[in-house]
Amino acid sequence: MTFPAIQTIMNAGPVIPVLVIEDAATARPLAEALVRGGIRTLEVTLRTPAALDAIREMTKVEGAIVGAGTVVNPQQFADAVDAGAEFIVSPGLTEKLAAPIIESGVPFLPGIANAGDIMRGLDLGLTHFKFFPAEASGGLKALKALAAPFYQARFCPTGGITLASAPEWLAFDPVLCVGGSWLATGTMEEVEAKARAAAELKR
Repeated sequence: MTFPAIQTIMNAGPVIPVLVIEDAATARPLAEALVRGGIRTLEVTLRTPAALDAIREMTKVEGAIVGAGTVVNPQQFADAVDAGAEFIVSPGLTEKLAAPIIESGVPFLPGIANAGDIMRGLDLGLTHFKFFPAEASGGLKALKALAAPFYQARFCPTGGITLASAPEWLAFDPVLCVGGSWLATGTMEEVEAKARAAAELKR
């Protein structure tokens, strides 16, 4: 299987919804609502027993780019890819996790929170990172300070970002997209409306 580059996935929309799925039966309708609203890149976090089945269901939705988040070890990576995940997101960055993902060619967005994390990523040949937890790690001011010495790095801030705060993050050039959990609440009609509002955010 040929995978698009992580940059292509990050550029597919201004917001990547961070999805915690408790019941796999809700996964496909949720993905359909998000895609109808214009949000195609979907991150299903491996925080629940239903997550892998949710990925399998969401990959059936035309236009959806489905990835696995909260991946913390190589076994979870293997399970996620087996379920159909098209990209991998981790809350942090270790060589033990990164090595098999990089070798596989599956797009990888590892979490970073400081200069040491970014330097470790650059050493591994990575240039695209999740800034996490974004607000708790100092917010946009902290990311601007971090990004300055690492001109080649691009980011997806995640953690504490809302529809109201997203535009300020997206206005910062090294930020290609943001992650947000606010899109997946309410009825499917409400989810679609939130997705439409998110898809219209300017970068």
